[in-house]
Amino acid sequence: MAKKLFLRNWKLILNIVTIVALIVFVIAIWDKLVETYENIDRIHWWAFVLIFLTQVWNYDAQTRLYRTLFVIVGNKFSYKYLLRAAMELNFINNVFPSGGVSGISYFGARMRSASNNVTAGKATLVQLMKLLMLYLSFEVLLIAGIFMLALEGDINSLVLLTSAVIATSIIFGTALFAYILARKSRVENFHKWLVKSYNKTARTLARRPDRPHEDLQRVHFLLTELQGNFMVIKKEYRRLKMPLVHALFANLSEILCIYVVYVAFGEWVNLGAVIVAYSVANFAGLISVLPGGVGIYEALMTTVLVACGIPLALSLPVTIMYRVLSSLIQLPPGYYFYHRAIKDNKLAAQHA
Repeated sequence: MAKKLFLRNWKLILNIVTIVALIVFVIAIWDKLVETYENIDRIHWWAFVLIFLTQVWNYDAQTRLYRTLFVIVGNKFSYKYLLRAAMELNFINNVFPSGGVSGISYFGARMRSASNNVTAGKATLVQLMKLLMLYLSFEVLLIAGIFMLALEGDINSLVLLTSAVIATSIIFGTALFAYILARKSRVENFHKWLVKSYNKTARTLARRPDRPHEDLQRVHFLLTELQGNFMVIKKEYRRLKMPLVHALFANLSEILCIYVVYVAFGEWVNLGAVIVAYSVANFAGLISVLPGGVGIYEALMTTVLVACGIPLALSLPVTIMYRVLSSLIQLPPGYYFYHRAIKDNKLAAQHA
């Protein structure tokens, strides 16, 4: 009985556990929070101008990344349109607890509303390729971060192991993604596996009967379309050079945003620690069921920073300040453009 109750309400239970853990974490470091508040007048507020500029750079890099990927698959969008879409997507991914699924669905609807030549499969592939470019380019930064820590002797075995796991996961995930989409037969087998997994999960969680194969044809069509567009990109792989550069800039701008907060606190810490902590927090945030990975993100980033030699009294307030400021800069314009976009009945219907 208890097992069935857990399976049916696992997401709610996980949310409760996460919130409780966050509360315990805050209580445990309450003295540090009070100390930070008492010393807040020492912050160099001029440095926060740089935070805004790094966020602008980040959106510019993301927009150019989208543009170059769409050009490869045969579509052209204006810079302004994709900039708005990037802001809207960032809002959705930070507000809706769906692990990025809502964002992918919305992005497809957004692109199809602007051009009849953009299919769901093409828009989904561009979004997946964007994520792939971000992860691959981050490999370069992660290696650089480990090297910076090693130079100062601030790296320990746990941090090194975690970084290695992340790097390996990126490579393995990329290889698996390319392997499946490289042949239609593999896409067919993957679709069959998805159907079986869905039916098994549905039976376990809700005692639902198996859904007939015909009801999942939309998934099959999307995968087939993904495979076709992937082959186009595969033939044009030399043109992925610029998307990788833009992805590198997108990652670098976000890392520099965090580093600027340290500067605002009057500290010039090892940039490698920030890179490694950022990578761990973001990868863990992918499995969080809470919006934006709240709680897990802050706790893990702070833990890794401390492991890299940055005092808790400094790493915790910097992490919280970064999250608050980046949200204040990013979410309001995303909210505004998102709600303007969904007023379009055509877009609302597609997204639904």
